[in-house]
Amino acid sequence: MTNLIRNFCILAHIDHGKSTLADRFLELTGTVEQRKMHAQYLDQMDIEQEKGITIKMQPVRMIWEPSHSEILNSKSKIPNKFQNQNNQNSKQEFILNLIDTPGHADFTYEVSRALAAVEGAILLVDATQGVQAQTLANLHLAKQENLVIIPVINKIDLPFAEIEKVEEELATLLLVSRENIVRVSAKEGTGVRDLLHIIIDKVPFPHFDETNTHSKNGDTLRALVFDSQYDPYQGVVAHIRIFEGSVKPGDKLCFVASGAECEAMEVGVFLPGRSPVSMIASGEIGYVATGIKEPELVRVGDTIAPAASKNVHPLSGYREPNPVVFASIFPENQNEFEDTLASLK
Repeated sequence: MTNLIRNFCILAHIDHGKSTLADRFLELTGTVEQRKMHAQYLDQMDIEQEKGITIKMQPVRMIWEPSHSEILNSKSKIPNKFQNQNNQNSKQEFILNLIDTPGHADFTYEVSRALAAVEGAILLVDATQGVQAQTLANLHLAKQENLVIIPVINKIDLPFAEIEKVEEELATLLLVSRENIVRVSAKEGTGVRDLLHIIIDKVPFPHFDETNTHSKNGDTLRALVFDSQYDPYQGVVAHIRIFEGSVKPGDKLCFVASGAECEAMEVGVFLPGRSPVSMIASGEIGYVATGIKEPELVRVGDTIAPAASKNVHPLSGYREPNPVVFASIFPENQNEFEDTLASLK
């Protein structure tokens, strides 16, 4: 049921607490067992853990069933404009798809494709630093995608936090009243549970736009590739958001821009590790293992369609890859890092 799905991301400047907030979401929804939980859980690379920054985009699917008592207890803390006027979904099990995006300017295009895959964005601002340049850049991208923006002030627990000042900045920037700005401490967990309720109430669920379909029955697959990773056994694993139709193992697929064709070896969702399922459908975020061994054929922003389809209209926003100096090259065996570094000199 797509009305129980919420797709969103977190936009923030570097070190404004984005990964810490994601950690609290994982804990509250029970996505990760407490004994396995550690700081910056979604930052899987060693360098991300070491530097405290997000480099590799990471999606995660969280299941959350708020109790009726939680709804009642949180109502008084949720700004009026965010409160849902009927609670028919309050006892339902929601699917929350979060895409944890990089905060650095070098990943602007990748962030833009992640934004195209969701309906809402949390704009997270550090109470000690205020609105920063990258915050504004990502906000501009989010507005281009017509996303619902939820302004959030983080680190309110710090003694030198300038909450009122930052709140005024956000109110002026977004043209909203100050009561609609959420205050949280991702480190302490303060206000995070209420923020989950606000996401459910404020972010629209994915809906099928019949005016934008390119098939008579509305069942032609169109999926956006917003990221990918290479697996030595399954080839390129494309991270996708499905806008139309569905995909299951064995389906014959094509990439509209690159022209590459493949058979879906496996499809699944992120929990946050890859977890195979029998099918992912319209509105969902997940992955498809393509078996393709040439990474350049699976491009961020490309559209996946059935291989048999002719003249499928691609999803908008695709740009041809533009090679840059930065390259994420890591050895399969971490013990070979020094050898890899020496070979690149």
